[in-house]
Amino acid sequence: MQRIATLDDIARGLDALCVIDPRLEKVRGMAGEVPLRLSEPGFRSLASIIVSQQVSRASADAIFGRLTRLVDPLTPQAILTADEDMFREAGLSRPKQRGLIAVAQAVAAGLDLHHLCSLDATEAITTMTAVPGIGPWTAEVYLLFAAGHPDIFPARDVALQAAVGHALGIEPRPPEKTLIALAESWSPWRGVASRLFWSYYRETRGRDAAPPA
Repeated sequence: MQRIATLDDIARGLDALCVIDPRLEKVRGMAGEVPLRLSEPGFRSLASIIVSQQVSRASADAIFGRLTRLVDPLTPQAILTADEDMFREAGLSRPKQRGLIAVAQAVAAGLDLHHLCSLDATEAITTMTAVPGIGPWTAEVYLLFAAGHPDIFPARDVALQAAVGHALGIEPRPPEKTLIALAESWSPWRGVASRLFWSYYRETRGRDAAPPA
């Protein structure tokens, strides 16, 4: 697997996508900067993605900021010893509390979040989604941003659905299964296509909806 590790990789992927699908040339022109969005693999990175589940980017940033101030350093051990008051003060919902605790327990029991980044995407996603609180979207985003996986497109992401629908004139916005099928044509650069459409959403909607990295 060739990791997306630099802005040159992003530029090369964008060039390839515009050849694969000429419609994306216009999308690229409107998307502005397409950032790398790469994070260090590990518990902190996965925790930030869990916090961002089903909330706006602004809310996710605020909650994660409180969490990291209350739990410093943010480690599995610290989460496992945290009390209910800490989670409440951070603003974490009960499902996210349970998800963070389940991931912390899994890591303590031997789940290697660094090793996952070297696996085939299907194997890594299967391993991750066996942990309560980690669904396909969370696993896909982790592999995109922590592993730099080049060929993952989180089709469940509402912002990506909206961006692709708006950019390509698909109304109503394409649902998950339709978007999965559409994104297959962008392989092996679906990871760059994800970044492109998050950037397009930012420029056309005036707010960043990409998960934190």
